[in-house]
Amino acid sequence: MRTICFYFQVHQPFRLKPYRFFEIGDDHDYWDDYSNRNIMNKVAKKCYLPMNQLLLELIRKFDGKFKVCFSLSGTVLDQMEAYAPEVLHSFQELVATGHVELLNETYGHSLCALKSETEFKDMVNLHQEKIQHHFNGYKPKVFRNTELIYSDEIGAMVAKMGFDGILSEGAKHILGWKSPNFVYVNSIEPKLKVLLKNFRLSDDIAFRFGEKTWTDYPLTTDKFIGWLNQVPKEDEVINLFMDYETFGEHQWKETGIFEFMKDLPGAIFQQTDFSFSTPSEVIGNASPVGQINVPTPISWADEERDLTAWLGNDLQDEAFDRLFELENRVKGCDDPEIYKDWRYLQTSDHFYYMCTKFFSDGDIHAYFSPYESPYEAFINYMNVLSDFILRLKQAEKAKV
Repeated sequence: MRTICFYFQVHQPFRLKPYRFFEIGDDHDYWDDYSNRNIMNKVAKKCYLPMNQLLLELIRKFDGKFKVCFSLSGTVLDQMEAYAPEVLHSFQELVATGHVELLNETYGHSLCALKSETEFKDMVNLHQEKIQHHFNGYKPKVFRNTELIYSDEIGAMVAKMGFDGILSEGAKHILGWKSPNFVYVNSIEPKLKVLLKNFRLSDDIAFRFGEKTWTDYPLTTDKFIGWLNQVPKEDEVINLFMDYETFGEHQWKETGIFEFMKDLPGAIFQQTDFSFSTPSEVIGNASPVGQINVPTPISWADEERDLTAWLGNDLQDEAFDRLFELENRVKGCDDPEIYKDWRYLQTSDHFYYMCTKFFSDGDIHAYFSPYESPYEAFINYMNVLSDFILRLKQAEKAKV
């Protein structure tokens, strides 16, 4: 078996509005509806709608031999419901073909797997319910954690929840001499299969495609086919994992990214011995070659492929710890609005905006952040959290 597995992450956070100190205690509405609506509609027009249509045409053109998979965060589904129902419908149309797999994840695109197994399970169950509601009872069999964050312990938790497999990053410092182009198993629960991203080929599309200073620019279909044909014949699966917003948003239409994707499947069928598979098909057809040992969590972010995009500096750790100190109180107060806001406040993007890295990774963080600086992101978040704690106290008093 030699196959290609395309996985796309679809996510939008609920961004916080500018929230000043003197508003604490008076304003309990934290979310920037104007910005969230505008960004969703912009990305829908530039990426989601045209790319969904292209994938639908490719699936039909090749009679289902071309396949992809998605994870759609709970927050992006909530935004589609509120701001862009036509986008949700287009994803439903894709899934209805039977050639698109959906993955499970945490509802709020949360880092809770690092902090609370109870909340992790709750978030996953909420996401399962959301997927089943919108996609005709669909129940995912494969899991992807937020930002492909994975460790042996996280994998063991996922295995206990009944999933067949999990996606993660093919990080160099974890693989060593091993190749990401095989199926591995979790070192604690070997029944859980682990699919690892081929970061070089994935990032050639996701990050370098339109970069004119790149030595391999421009990336043509023929060039990519040449690279695929150089992959050792014994390698079984090429996992191409990337943000869905790569198409049309990060890499603009003018770069030729849509034409590249339109031509790629046909060229692969004609000029290589690769097929296309969903993660479940890869797991079902390929035999694992061994365990992958990941004692310390990895992710698909930044040069280090670790957690430092979201956690590690004083700002991030303070905000994250303060948020999760509230878990038992939030779940004990029985207020659905408080619980919803707490889930949205867990979204990893809030901590990503507080990252203080510089150089190339810092440029990427700045591109995604609505704030002038990480310190502004921290102050805004902590102001909101201070008001949230006041609301929580009031709810606790009312319950007594």
